[in-house]
Amino acid sequence: MFHYLLFLAILLPVLGGIAMALVKPRHNQNILFIEVLGVTLACCVGTALAGTGLAGVLELGPFAFRFGADRLGELFAILFSALFLLAGIFSLSYNEHDEKSGRFNGFFLLTLAALLGLSYAQNLFTFYFFYECMTLLSMPLVFHEGTDESMKAALQYLGYSLFGAALVLFGFFFAGQYCDTTDFLAGGTFNAQGMANLSMALIAAFCLLLGFSCKAGMLPLQQWLPVAHPVAPAPASAVLSATITKAGVLGIIRSAYYVFGTELLRGTWVQTVLILLALLTIFTGSMLAYRERLLKRRLAWSTVSQVSYVLFGLFLFSGAGLAGGLLQVVFHAASKTALFLCAGAIIHQTGKTKVYELTGLGRQMPLVFACFTFASLSLVGIPPFAGFVSKWSLATEGILSLGGLGIAGAAVLLVSALLTAGYLFPIAIHGFFDRGEFPKGLEPDGRMTAPLAILALALLALGVVTGPLNTVIAGITAGL
Repeated sequence: MFHYLLFLAILLPVLGGIAMALVKPRHNQNILFIEVLGVTLACCVGTALAGTGLAGVLELGPFAFRFGADRLGELFAILFSALFLLAGIFSLSYNEHDEKSGRFNGFFLLTLAALLGLSYAQNLFTFYFFYECMTLLSMPLVFHEGTDESMKAALQYLGYSLFGAALVLFGFFFAGQYCDTTDFLAGGTFNAQGMANLSMALIAAFCLLLGFSCKAGMLPLQQWLPVAHPVAPAPASAVLSATITKAGVLGIIRSAYYVFGTELLRGTWVQTVLILLALLTIFTGSMLAYRERLLKRRLAWSTVSQVSYVLFGLFLFSGAGLAGGLLQVVFHAASKTALFLCAGAIIHQTGKTKVYELTGLGRQMPLVFACFTFASLSLVGIPPFAGFVSKWSLATEGILSLGGLGIAGAAVLLVSALLTAGYLFPIAIHGFFDRGEFPKGLEPDGRMTAPLAILALALLALGVVTGPLNTVIAGITAGL
């Protein structure tokens, strides 16, 4: 029997997305939009409070869609739905005069449904199905503006995503042949007894992990991020950076820790190559963000760098590495949602898109720039903000797990943090302390500023009180 909470969490955004094309006028549509997002979050929280073990199977001919509420899926489901709710509230003001807002809201909800399907998927087939749905349903968010640039960006996003999905599919077919089951089980289900050697298994695992890393923005499959983000509306940029990239992270966790198993991968060339790619991505993304002058593209390159902090932790294939990576998942998602929404508020109110054009703007938009500053402090890793906790955990575990390579990894993390400060802090400093020629009264309305304030305060609170989140993550890693 399909448990009703899991069913509602996935089905409500689907029905809401379809209803966006039918409900008129726009005022009623916006009310329904926020109600669907709010109730979806409530269903995800209710699922978590009900405890693990809720499950369901939906059979369509030979295909079995398996769903379940384990601790890992619950963490991602609540994170996704909460961030979509905040970005959705922001979009009410941002898209107020957009005649195509109904289409945007519809695909926004459908994308959330696909992400929740990923969160609650309990086998590779179900995960892969929703992974592909997520790509196709989020693509209209990229080309929403309808310009030639946005269409090209959407096609590039689709091309990279399909290439990554093809790599995933190869690993999926291999897992179906040599794993005891393709259901997600802690520790993995790979059976080495039926293989003459493990070389093919390592190649398949590498393809699976590299394919999912495309959505996570790791080199060499990262180029869609700096192309798609600048052309998408700010609420879409926020969820592309904060949640779509985390879908790739979730795929890597499920593949490495629940299908192939870390015992197979630890100490192999697969681990070494993936760690080197993650470190190269961290450094390259930071350098390119530092050089970028377009605000949203700078934040996109920042995402390329910061999500690979997560991958560095995951590729340590240890419980502490996974814990540090999951902390970074939560903190980066909140920080980058805040930063992209701040960028959206700035562009919406002033039309300014380049960093050098923002000098003195903080005097006229103090709340927006204060939230930008809080999110920047967290992203750099300045205590007591949340980002410091995760980055300290990743650096220390890297040194303990990898020795010399771990020391080099910690050095890369430090250099990246300095570069992050170099491309984020001057925006706030010049915004607050330099003079610019801007009219008064540019602060946006409460629908924009409330989500920013909530995210900024959450980043401070999570940095000061980390106990509850650490307990949740300890419950995830304990079973592995």
